[in-house]
Amino acid sequence: MADQPNPIAVAISILRARRARRPDPSGAGTIESTDLGGVLETLRSGGIATLPDERERLYGFRNRMQAADPDALSHDGALAFWLNLYNAGALAAASDAFESGATTVLRVPGVFDAPWATVAGELLSLNDIEHGKIRRFKDPRIHGALVCGSVSCPTLRYEPFGENLDDQLDDQMRSFLAGGGAAIDRTSGTLRLSRIFLWYGGDFTRPHRMPTWLPTGKKNLSRVIAGWLPDEDAEWVVGSSPKVEYAPYNWGLACSIA
Repeated sequence: MADQPNPIAVAISILRARRARRPDPSGAGTIESTDLGGVLETLRSGGIATLPDERERLYGFRNRMQAADPDALSHDGALAFWLNLYNAGALAAASDAFESGATTVLRVPGVFDAPWATVAGELLSLNDIEHGKIRRFKDPRIHGALVCGSVSCPTLRYEPFGENLDDQLDDQMRSFLAGGGAAIDRTSGTLRLSRIFLWYGGDFTRPHRMPTWLPTGKKNLSRVIAGWLPDEDAEWVVGSSPKVEYAPYNWGLACSIA
């Protein structure tokens, strides 16, 4: 198995995810996720080697989420539900990879396409949850909140997503960019972005059309991203129209918490 995803297989998987029912939250409130919070606390203090011992809690959290109806939650409550469920699945995959001695989650069979959870009668993979559920909430900040158990993905948040979701998502985007998602070189006039922005840049420039499929212009993308940069950096990006490059994506196994 290659240590990079097959682009054709990824495209097919994303298209298949569109068959998932569109989220339609119409209730109120959120679902408590302290059990996932306990896993995150252990991971934060002990690192990825603690994950195999946390598998029972991860699956217990998934099982509890399977008994819920996310459409009975508020808009933010439902989005938090799907984000937490996805990240729990990514942690379970990282646990499997670590325990087997694999150097990447891509060596876990069916890591993103195999069924992970059954919610409201739907059998869903991680790709189904990301592309069929989460991206349909039309909030590009989710790309700073989802993890994949790899070096180049955003770092995990230290807490589950929940009632203060708007602040959490803004904080995640700022953290992701500051941690390497956006690197500025004023000498060469270059803004070097995570490859996530190459893959999903249209979500940022055309969020009302999420999930988008067509690439986006680099100038428009850099101006949107500037909104989560420190003021001085944001002014430079908007004022100088830097050359935009995309960094290679490192799929090496990693799980860290900011």
